Amino acid sequence: MQEGITYMAGAEVPGVFVNVQRGGPGLGTIQPSQGDYFQATRGGGNGDYKVIVLAPSSVQEMADFVDLAFELAFKYRNPAMILSDGVIGQMMEKVVLPPFKPRRTDEEVIKQCPWASTGKPKNRERVVITSLELKPEIMEQRNLALQEKYRKIQENEVRFEEQQMDDAEYAIVAFGSAARIAEKSVEIAREQGIKVGLFRPITLFPFPEKQIAALSKKVKGILVAEINAGQMVQDVRLAVNGAVPVEQFGRLGGIVPDPEEIVEALKKVM
Repeated sequence: MQEGITYMAGAEVPGVFVNVQRGGPGLGTIQPSQGDYFQATRGGGNGDYKVIVLAPSSVQEMADFVDLAFELAFKYRNPAMILSDGVIGQMMEKVVLPPFKPRRTDEEVIKQCPWASTGKPKNRERVVITSLELKPEIMEQRNLALQEKYRKIQENEVRFEEQQMDDAEYAIVAFGSAARIAEKSVEIAREQGIKVGLFRPITLFPFPEKQIAALSKKVKGILVAEINAGQMVQDVRLAVNGAVPVEQFGRLGGIVPDPEEIVEALKKVM
């Protein structure tokens, strides 16, 4: 499957994938996890490529991000992924579904996506979609063009959310369902007199590097809460660049942490 994604990235074919993460490598378990962060943001296929990654923390965002993922995928002609997990995937809560969109005709497709292949050409040049280029000097130029596109995505499409960060002395950084749990952790910690806020990356690529770097200038320490052995924490440490201590707390194998566990881990950072 990941080889197919890298083919799409190389040929600049848009598409959307939904990854509902589960505990453990291999067959693992049906219980929730966030162990696919590296797979989503680093890619498991060959070549220097990136996938746009959105991390919902609610059923409503799962629905909303479908439209957003397709919008970004077609805007940049790049694969996009919704990185969910077994918590949100099995959650029941109110959700407002976006309206259905009518199927576009071939003429509408060609007008909006002139690069698209629609079978037999109609009053236009034949379109060939491929990721293959045998001449290295031409392949290098294609690679450079892709890297420039990824830079534009990094500049223009970063999304994140902050909660109670105005007076925070410490920060919890979490994505997806872990961020939802961390909201309660912030509430509990505040009741105990700990001035802590929550920073939630919504896009995992593009990652909010500049925003976390700025955050590190305001707080004394950061705790990264994620349901894995420590993956996003590496990106947070790179963004912080040693400005403040960054520690990680996570549970494995499908165990979802309690808000109180995150608070206790935060106290160790303090």
